[in-house]
Amino acid sequence: MTPSRRSAPVPETVLEFPDNRLLITLCGEYDRNLVKIEQDTGVNIRRRGNQLTVLGEPDGREQAAGILRAAYARLEEGRDVSAGDLDGMLRLGPGTAPADQMEMFSGEGFELRTRKKPVAPRTAAQKAYVANLFRHELNFGIGPAGTGKTYLAVAAGVTMLIGGQVERIILSRPAVEAGERLGFLPGDMKEKVDPYMQPLYDALNDFLPSKQVEKLMLDKRIEIAPLAFMRGRTLSNAFVVLDEAQNATTMQMKMFLTRLGEGSRMVITGDRTQIDLPRGVQSGLRDAERILDGVKGISFNYFTASDVVRHPLVARIIEAYDRDDEQHAG
Repeated sequence: MTPSRRSAPVPETVLEFPDNRLLITLCGEYDRNLVKIEQDTGVNIRRRGNQLTVLGEPDGREQAAGILRAAYARLEEGRDVSAGDLDGMLRLGPGTAPADQMEMFSGEGFELRTRKKPVAPRTAAQKAYVANLFRHELNFGIGPAGTGKTYLAVAAGVTMLIGGQVERIILSRPAVEAGERLGFLPGDMKEKVDPYMQPLYDALNDFLPSKQVEKLMLDKRIEIAPLAFMRGRTLSNAFVVLDEAQNATTMQMKMFLTRLGEGSRMVITGDRTQIDLPRGVQSGLRDAERILDGVKGISFNYFTASDVVRHPLVARIIEAYDRDDEQHAG
């Protein structure tokens, strides 16, 4: 009689969590957090009492266990663990704790701590981008929508304003979408351009209480204005962001870049695939990339679909369009 083979035991890592209430939160509604970690690391997670058993290959187990420990530690500190927080830990590598994300620039003053919440980069490209926002006086963030270019820039501006490194924040966009229709919109000039500035208002309200935003705007410590309003000004001791820069002409871009004054930092964000300028008009963002490449004190930061931090479907949509563009270009 042939002896039966005993299957090799499945490698496992057992984690114990003393607070069952926090463990329930860690697992998420219908264990959705565990499912997310399983899908991204290729492991299986079994829950029994106050223990989680992680089964799978060593690398996946190590990553999943590190994320579970880090997320639990975050809950012990009284902080939430959102789907975005888990996504950030998964993207940034094995065992990256939320605390590590906030201290990733330890000793260099790169934490993004706003009045409402701390903000941490969720991808390697975002991490490098945030670091450059503090290291360089002029930064470009170039890539598709949803990669955090403007969001992180505004968060950095708020952090510097709170910390006293700058005296004011200036946020600007080209009002290209308005075109000739701008004059037909109701209200005064502010009411006409506000719809085009709304994404900048949204970002600010994520980091500062609405009443504080209103007061800072009344005191002119925060300004939100169309690109055309920047002409003739020198922007000193300010954190300046030009959003949707792909819709600035070459002349507008040069005008804006030369507004940089003493004690200021400037961030230019844009997506080269979403140029709304009239046919035949060159994008100032494209020209700036070519002309300023290699200039000391200027950083260029590039994002791809893998850096999208909105709904996962957004990244897949961008990738599909990129593939289509490549096929037609070929």
